[in-house]
Amino acid sequence: MSNNLVAPRVWAAFAFVPLVGACSWFTDFKQQPSVGPWQNYSTDSAAGRGFRGQPAGSVSTTGAAVPGFAISYSNSLATADSFSVVTNPTTADAKSLANGHKYYAINCTVCHGDLGDGNGALRQVNMAYGFSPSLLLDVTKGRTDGYIWGHIRNGGVLMPSYNRIEEMDRWDVVNYVRGLQGKLAQPVQTGAVGLPGETGGKLPGATTIGPTVPSKYFRSTIAPTTVGGVKKGEGHP
Repeated sequence: MSNNLVAPRVWAAFAFVPLVGACSWFTDFKQQPSVGPWQNYSTDSAAGRGFRGQPAGSVSTTGAAVPGFAISYSNSLATADSFSVVTNPTTADAKSLANGHKYYAINCTVCHGDLGDGNGALRQVNMAYGFSPSLLLDVTKGRTDGYIWGHIRNGGVLMPSYNRIEEMDRWDVVNYVRGLQGKLAQPVQTGAVGLPGETGGKLPGATTIGPTVPSKYFRSTIAPTTVGGVKKGEGHP
């Protein structure tokens, strides 16, 4: 190939670079809307719905009702008994029972069954998997709310930990279990709440713990600037 043909191609390649660099497709990524953990909500963040919460297990700005240093995360029987003194702060109203039903249907029915009788999907597939106890037994009915709440957090000998259900939602599950046990004045709904992946309040939302909003002790010392509708510089101590 002659040098006369190579040179125009080389110059054409270099001439294309500034044209590509000028395309908005490349530059928009530098200023796209984003929200940091300690920043405020923005009206153009997630279509005005506010930004996502922190991942499960984040350190809460309000602390934990029962931190690990108070009662450990051990699944031993002795640790389970320690939760008996923890009192239930949530009234078993319609809102609590609906939320508890949602979390119970997602996390608990596979073993304990829709009715809490231990006839879950695992047992229906193979009787050898029917080791999950009924929640309707007198021994379970006699447990305190705190015991059941802590057992969900820590798990047991055969039951894994369901600490992914956050503290206040876990109390709703406890209230719902009480409803299955017939210990409430009103009956509770049973069965699946929705199909996998179905939205519209039928699945848990973003986590409520973690620093999704500034702490009440927060003080900003940097004046925020607005870029693309999103305030920058907020959330810095």
